[in-house]
Order: sequence, then structure tokens, then C-alpha cells
Amino acid sequence: MPDLPDPIPGSPPLWRQLQLTAASLASIRSGVSGSVAFEAVEPALRPGVQALGFQVLRWLGRAEALRRQLAKRTPPPAADALLCTALALAWDPERSPYEPFTLVDQAVEAAKRNPGTRAQASFINACLRRFLRERDELVAITEREPVAQWNHPRWWIERLKRQHPRDWQRVLAADNTQAPMTLRVNLRKTDVAAFRQGLAAVDLKAVTVGASGLELARARPVAQIPGFLEGECSVQDAAAQIAAPLLLSGLDLRGAAPLRVLDACAAPGGKTAHLLEVAGNAAIEVTALEVDAARSRRIDDTLSRLGLSAKVVVADASRPAAWWDGQPFDAILLDAPCTASGIVRRHPDVRWLRRESDIEQLAVQQAMLLAALWPLVRPGGRLLYCTCSVFLEEGAHQIEAFLAHNTDARLLPSPGHLLPQSGVNARGVPDNALGDHDGFFYALLEKLPR
Repeated sequence: MPDLPDPIPGSPPLWRQLQLTAASLASIRSGVSGSVAFEAVEPALRPGVQALGFQVLRWLGRAEALRRQLAKRTPPPAADALLCTALALAWDPERSPYEPFTLVDQAVEAAKRNPGTRAQASFINACLRRFLRERDELVAITEREPVAQWNHPRWWIERLKRQHPRDWQRVLAADNTQAPMTLRVNLRKTDVAAFRQGLAAVDLKAVTVGASGLELARARPVAQIPGFLEGECSVQDAAAQIAAPLLLSGLDLRGAAPLRVLDACAAPGGKTAHLLEVAGNAAIEVTALEVDAARSRRIDDTLSRLGLSAKVVVADASRPAAWWDGQPFDAILLDAPCTASGIVRRHPDVRWLRRESDIEQLAVQQAMLLAALWPLVRPGGRLLYCTCSVFLEEGAHQIEAFLAHNTDARLLPSPGHLLPQSGVNARGVPDNALGDHDGFFYALLEKLPR
């Protein structure tokens, strides 16, 4: 069964949680991001509703296929959202958070108690009772549909087949699992072994991943993690923890002048902080750039908790004339906006919100950022381009085009495409030391003297 929050005494009945989960699904179907949809749920109910909602989004393709078998016409949006919520949670008893009969009973109760679905309560009851009677046959029928089988849009499935012919099934299966909670230990304050011992003292089991990461056996609220509030660790996926050490490797951190580093798309500040942690006591000046003023405040919060300092600037990275002082940077980190196709485990709404046309539009934006920031790198300096995407247009193809048009750029050894939870990247190179990680792309570029 999925890892849902422990029941809280006096918690709301299941029918109420199903109402809120269905309302969140309806919002996402209308184009609202999952983070915004779940944020609208009152704080006391949010953890449970989000946990249910994530499971619904992971199995929405199957649920919609089952609904098409049960109803000749698509019900009104609110009723359809509730029906699909119940089907997504109940279709597989081994994955169901509650007994299917209980889910059906409570879904019907939810329909009756909501003015927006009360008129369809009998219809929802009939569909779900039929589903319980004919579950095996209905599931077998939907198994023939790729969208139901893999729970991703058809275009997404076909693109992965073409671009990752050996790994596409593994990627899609990984997307439908729960991502682990991975911590990055702040080596300026402690070390991995000591921090791991501190976790073990409060019965939090963890395994070491990467140079400074610990993957927890089970997720916990950050307030329950010893040392988090004191800045001894941060939450960051193992693949994302590659960025800072990769960018700074090979650069002289002990020079007379401080190393000038730019984090070009910095919010919420995790990689900015990691750059400062990796640098340790070395002289380094980090500028954290973020176009969104509200999101930039999260950078300040992150740095404050960790006891770190950087220059935070609200500006558009693609327009240096508005913010650059004319002094070249030794290193630039460009974690470019992308489809987020590599972090679907953490954001299961992404697959249903994205359109195939988004890939081309984002690839254009990524190319603009590369073109704008490359002139800011000093000769001998480096730019690390990364995206949390598994699509080649946002990774390998983007860098191939950049190198073809910039003869002063050289590609240094880089991970390339890391596929989610893969253990092996697209080039067949093992990366087991990273443990259970998200999908990412990395290309480290060095600027050659003219």
C-alpha cells in the first residue's frame, strides 16, 4: 500500500477527504498546477489529501480508461473528478490505501454530501458498484490501452520510446513510484557519518548516496529531522546534488581573488546554498538570480536557515544588460526552465498538464539563456547547463546545437542524461552511487581562449 500519513485522532471522515481530492483533481484538469491546487486545501487536511491526490494522478490514465468502460458519456466535471478519484484509488487492491468497498461507499457518500455532485450520486454509485463486480474484466480491457497501462499521455509515451528505446518502460514505471526523501548534509557544519548517526539515534534509517547525501528509508516532515532547523541538512534529490561539485571541480578555490559564481535561475536556493557549502572556507562570491520576486524570497529563507550569504538579485537571466556589472564570471550554473519530465515522481500532475508543444517552446527559451549567459563566462571559466528533463530536446540535442554554433566552447566530462531511478544513464554508465534519484541532464562547458 502507498505511504500515506498516519491517521490523526479526530481526522475528517474519508468521504470528506475524497471530496477535497476530487476538487483538487478538477482544478488540475482545468490547468492549475498541483502545488497550487493542494495549497488551496486547509493546512490540517492538506497532507492526507495531497497523499491521496498524488496516488490519483499516478493512476489517472487507468482511471479514465475504466470510466470510459463504465459510462457512455463523460459526466459533468465535478462528478467525473470524483468518479475517477475513486477508480484511481480502488482499481488495484494491492496499491489501494483503503479496501475498495470502503472507497466506493465513501465516494458515494461524498457525492451525496456535495451540492455539485448530489444529482449524480446514483450514477456514481451504479458505476462504482459495477466496477466492484466486474473489476478483473474491466481492468483486462483497459490493459490494451497504452495510456491506461503506463499512466502517461500517449505523446509522452511515444516520445520516450523513440528517444530512450532501451529504457522507456523503466522510466515510465519509475514515474509511477513514490520518490524517496533525500537529504544533503551541510559539510560546513557536520559530516555525513555523524549526521547519519544522529538520524539513527531517533530511529531514522538512511543510506549514503553521492558525496554528501543520505536517502531516508521513509519520508518525515522536516521539523522531525534532527538538525534541519539548525541548518545541518537540506532536502535535495541525489541527482540534483551533482550540480554544485561538478561546476566547481577543477576551478582554483584558493586563488587570491574570490571566485565569481552565478546561479542564473536560482529559486528556491538549494543549488545556491550547495555551491557555498562545497566552497567551504574558500573565497567565493555567489550571485543568485531569479526573475520571480516572490520565489526569490525563498532563496533568502534557504540561505538564512543554513547560515550562508549570497547576493540575491531579482532579474531576467536572459537580459544581462539589466543586471550584469560587466565583470566576467568564473562559473555559471544554468538550471534552465524545462518540462520537469524528470521529476514526475515528485510532481505527478506534470504529465497531465504538459503539452507536446511545450518542449519546443522551452527548448527555444533554454537556447536563449545559453546564448545570453555564455558571453559572461571568462576564458577558462565554466558553464554548467542542467535541466530536470528526460527529453533529448532539453538535454543532448540542446548542447549539440550550442557546440555547433560556439567554437569557443568545449564539452568536459559530464553525466549527460540521468534517467529517474535508473542506476544507469543514457550512455550506459553506472551511477548506482546516487541511489534512487530523479531524472536530470548535465553538460559542463569550458570556455576556450580566443
